[in-house]
Amino acid sequence: MRDDEDLLLNQRVAGGDRAAFQLLVLRHEGRLRAFLSRVAGSDGDDLAQEAFVRAWQRAGDYRGQGSYAAWLAGIGWRLFLDQRRTARRREGLAANEDSPTSSDPRPASDAALDAERLLAGLTPQERAALTLCFGHGWSHGEAAAIMGVPLGTLKSLVLRGRAKAQKMIGEGGGS
Repeated sequence: MRDDEDLLLNQRVAGGDRAAFQLLVLRHEGRLRAFLSRVAGSDGDDLAQEAFVRAWQRAGDYRGQGSYAAWLAGIGWRLFLDQRRTARRREGLAANEDSPTSSDPRPASDAALDAERLLAGLTPQERAALTLCFGHGWSHGEAAAIMGVPLGTLKSLVLRGRAKAQKMIGEGGGS
């Protein structure tokens, strides 16, 4: 039902209806920002904002195949990858610069800090796969579509990410 409503709202957005777009933003903003913050750290909010700008500009491209939320998350993911490529070209990233950092002034719980440390030890693709599947409840198929990778690749990323996280926990890296 919600997917049908999102499709109808997006069709109105494609016609220039700002009120319909505002409703879509309200529905999907929290989930998109949470995903991008996990993957990109402090750049997550900027990426989410840019994803919504792109969604507005490309509203006519969404045809209702898959959920609007997955389409939007895919836009955000591709923006993150573009940002990473640009940063690598400009700065020649060192190996540890792929780790997300948080600029959130609120104190985090020990569990949240442990989760952040574990995620920081993963590649961006592994972080995204785990965040989408376990943090946001997407199916493997939906997560693969969001990330633009084959289903088998997504499953490998999830397995590798989980194995690395479990190894870090076993070594005390998550404490």
